[in-house]
Amino acid sequence: MTRRTPVRTAVVAAAVLLAGAGPAHASGSTSPDTRTAHHAVAAKPAPRRIAALFDRWNAALATRNARTVAALYAPDAVLLPTQSSEIRTTHDRIVDYFEHFLQQKPRGRVQERHITVLGPRSAIDTGLYEFTLTDKNGKAGRTDARYTFVYELRGGHWLIVNHHSSVVP
Repeated sequence: MTRRTPVRTAVVAAAVLLAGAGPAHASGSTSPDTRTAHHAVAAKPAPRRIAALFDRWNAALATRNARTVAALYAPDAVLLPTQSSEIRTTHDRIVDYFEHFLQQKPRGRVQERHITVLGPRSAIDTGLYEFTLTDKNGKAGRTDARYTFVYELRGGHWLIVNHHSSVVP
């Protein structure tokens, strides 16, 4: 064995890792299924995929079911809601907030958004939205607010891990 062999081995190993073959191929597995699965997990979601998560949330509001809305939040999510000074950090407290908020029959519409995809499993959607809300007398009014949704892919589902909403001053 010459002195060049360890250096050549190190160079080849580095090239394989830099090429993205990663640990799945280090075991000798080179099946297309393994490569596809590895690359599918590593792919960042398109911004339009993240934007669609607001539409999913808004559709959940339209059901008027607080548990349906709260199901979109991770178990350890934090909600800083528009119409409450209480920071909601449990599933039950998030349900409680939406039980009251949904009585106003909210309909949301994004006015401006900025999406930041942090990686294959997390993203932020932040911007301005407006809500049409109906009071107890049936009169509809508009509320402009700022928002930030932080999403994380967990168990194959995009969940809200942090949601901040506040009225525009």
